Amino acid sequence: MPTLQLPTADRRMEAYQTQEPRSWEVKPRGNFDRIALAAAHVVADPFAGINPWIESAIDWEATIAYRRYLWSCGLGVAEAMDTAQRGMGLDWERALKLIEMSVDASRDVAGAVVFSGAGTDHLALDPSIGIDDVIGAYEHQVAAIEKVGGRIIVMASRALASIARSPDDYVKVYGRILRQVREPVIIHWLGDMFDPGLRGYWGSSELPVATEVCLSILSEHSGSVDGIKVSLLDKDHEIAMRRRLPRGVRMYTGDDFNYSELIAGDSEGYSDALLGIFDAIAPAASSALDAHARGDVGLFREILAPTVPLARHLFGEPTRFYKTGIVFLAYLNGHQSHFTMIGGQQSARSLIHLVQTFKLADAAGLLRDPDAAAARMRDVLRVHGVEV
Repeated sequence: MPTLQLPTADRRMEAYQTQEPRSWEVKPRGNFDRIALAAAHVVADPFAGINPWIESAIDWEATIAYRRYLWSCGLGVAEAMDTAQRGMGLDWERALKLIEMSVDASRDVAGAVVFSGAGTDHLALDPSIGIDDVIGAYEHQVAAIEKVGGRIIVMASRALASIARSPDDYVKVYGRILRQVREPVIIHWLGDMFDPGLRGYWGSSELPVATEVCLSILSEHSGSVDGIKVSLLDKDHEIAMRRRLPRGVRMYTGDDFNYSELIAGDSEGYSDALLGIFDAIAPAASSALDAHARGDVGLFREILAPTVPLARHLFGEPTRFYKTGIVFLAYLNGHQSHFTMIGGQQSARSLIHLVQTFKLADAAGLLRDPDAAAARMRDVLRVHGVEV
């Protein structure tokens, strides 16, 4: 196994030897007893002559190839979500193209599942907008996704959060949308640790109050709701809310800190999964979910246990920059030829953060070719001015 010199936070260089990669038994068609969706990242086009802070260019071929990889692991794809830098480099025009291409590609893959994010991000955050404008924006994106044959994830809206004056505004907006959708949708409750613009969602900064508003909407429109994805990184809250969901409405965990426990569940229920971390740990997630479906909960926990420190590192504060680590791991594992992101967000994490990502991925057996990964890690060190 390769040995390389890696920098430490106190400016020293230490020798580090990689371990043998783990051989994962992935299940292409995902015969799992839990629904498992990976929120997938996008691959930037590093050769585009653009201004990366204000423009974006996507390598569509590599981006769709990564979706095919996730489907080959038996995972579904949650498309054009925050992991794809929605609202942080990926605008609605490109998001719709991505959704169309992903839905089209899924038709060639037996059993492939795609849910896609519908939001209001094409709506300018202007003081003049009102609730009806937010409704219209949601209607526009829902209709566009349904037109290409996509299933819907109703994303949280920065515009709604900015203009809502009470929980009644959320009741009105979600009620209008849920009465129109063709198929049951997934509602996404994204916490402000992922997006500060969503602070006070559901009309209150008090979590118990916000939860009651959300549950009342789910109860009133349960026939139009497949499930709710809760991304608050609060295990106890998710469990308590899960136990109160209307019959037939699923809880999709978005807790990238406690997913193993939440997916396993307890005597009163469990969470399905819609996770950004599954983009990075797809083969381990597939193998673990297969073990769980076979009744081997011990193996399920054993496989996922070493991935949790990696996830907690990637999603550490500021949590919204977790995408940098996701893309870095895709680069280390050869899923893309470069470490460049739309919006220039490869710079959102420090070199020391990336070094620790490398180590934790190695410890979890997630570097599928340690020699190639080590060579790429050395290239990143050189770019940062570290002689190796």
